[in-house]
Amino acid sequence: MSLALDKPRQPRRPAARRSNGELYSWLFMRLSGLLLVVLVLGHLFIMNILDGGVHKINFGFVAGRWASPFWQFWDLAMLWLAQIHGGNGVRTVINDYARKDSTRFWLKMLLYVSMVLIVSLGTFVIFTFDPNISSN
Repeated sequence: MSLALDKPRQPRRPAARRSNGELYSWLFMRLSGLLLVVLVLGHLFIMNILDGGVHKINFGFVAGRWASPFWQFWDLAMLWLAQIHGGNGVRTVINDYARKDSTRFWLKMLLYVSMVLIVSLGTFVIFTFDPNISSN
């Protein structure tokens, strides 16, 4: 006598499709973190050791630095990566600790709006900086 058993743990309906958003978020955090370490340590080394220290940093120093597209891109990359990296981390904290869906929604909306404002303003300043500003 043999007993025929149904296949255990076989789903009765197909699993819902899932995106890989969290995987991409996790991967972005690791890659942006590595790139930020290089950018920030390079920035600190150049500003504090090669260029003579923070006491030399003034309006003229920034004007001369941002006259070069290389330094504009360097600072822009630090701004964007730091803002998105930090925002992604805060988003994860909100997802982990906000209990109500409405609280989670509004905290993330506040986060996204602040991220867009900071990145927009920083990008605007980097690309529209005028070293020939009048003192009138």
